[in-house]
Amino acid sequence: MKENRAYEGNELELFAQARNWKTYWSAKIRPHLGASVLEVGAGLGTNTPFLLGPKQKDWLCLEPDALLAAQIPETLAGHPQGEIVRSQTGILHDLPANEIFDTILYIDVLEHIEDDLGEMRSALTHVAPKGKVIVLSPAHPGLYTEFDRAIGHFRRYTRSSLRACTPPGAKLIELYALDSFGLMASVANKLLLHQSMPSAKQIAFWDSCLIPVSRWTDPLIGFSLGKSLIAVWQKD
Repeated sequence: MKENRAYEGNELELFAQARNWKTYWSAKIRPHLGASVLEVGAGLGTNTPFLLGPKQKDWLCLEPDALLAAQIPETLAGHPQGEIVRSQTGILHDLPANEIFDTILYIDVLEHIEDDLGEMRSALTHVAPKGKVIVLSPAHPGLYTEFDRAIGHFRRYTRSSLRACTPPGAKLIELYALDSFGLMASVANKLLLHQSMPSAKQIAFWDSCLIPVSRWTDPLIGFSLGKSLIAVWQKD
């Protein structure tokens, strides 16, 4: 029986408007995508259009909240590759053991899963040889705020703690930070604002003003510091 879990956060529609941010991180991830992709915790499907391209032949959006999963086809309507996207309510453990993918994505999802290493071990069983598991997650545990708590984050990651999620049988091939200027906004929220939810204006400012600066500064500092971390594992 597939599991339906209602998502406790309500920020997805707000962050759906962060097009500069989505364009930025998706450009880093897209070269790693294989022909078949599993997107775990796909939410409303608002990340999928930024990643889906002609190289993909099959894409499964897996979302534990049935109400969110039901909206994914509408999100993908009109996308030139939209017809290859399937949406399904459930979690990784609901998939048949023989369903295998070239790439599995966790885009701002792994921090919502209490047993993150166990999840990664399970994910690897659904990855083809030489396939990849890719994670984008919030960084810096010291910046854990009421916002993180409100949307169900168990943690924010350091490089070490994300590296510790490496499952047996996989090799970590990339680990780096993004959005150095966005990190300053997170620090300000932690120290000054203590908000449980950013406003639409704050997200628009971050996306339109800070992300373009981060795209310039991140390479200059060797992607060493940022609000988010990207990790890429390859199956042996």
